[in-house]
Amino acid sequence: MTQEFHKFWLKITAIVIASFAPIFFLGTMDATLEPARWSLDLLSWPLDGAQTYESSDTRFLSALTGGFLLGWGVMIWILSGSVYDAAPEGVRKAVLAGAISWFLLDSAGSITSGNASNAAFNVIILLIAVGPLWRPARG
Repeated sequence: MTQEFHKFWLKITAIVIASFAPIFFLGTMDATLEPARWSLDLLSWPLDGAQTYESSDTRFLSALTGGFLLGWGVMIWILSGSVYDAAPEGVRKAVLAGAISWFLLDSAGSITSGNASNAAFNVIILLIAVGPLWRPARG
């Protein structure tokens, strides 16, 4: 992979991560919580309606999650610009370490909370988000 392709893929990574933010933000309000509730139901497979999103604690956690995901996505988008130009390998390694850290903790928490199916979904998200960033770019 070239550095230009890595820069392009960093934008894909940023979009993948940040795209979950509005879903979780919308989960904070009665009128718009269905996409977040459905996402949580899907990630805790099978789709059975067991995830209700009725608890105010769940909605608060949804707000926090949306904020963190948006911030992380925006940060990666910015890193894909002049910061990458100055330190391509440092940016690649930082984004890769962040994605792997998310994957390990999120998957472990999913398994210990009885939602092992989310760990399988996490593999797919990790592969899409990281893409060619697994390997250093050529000049």
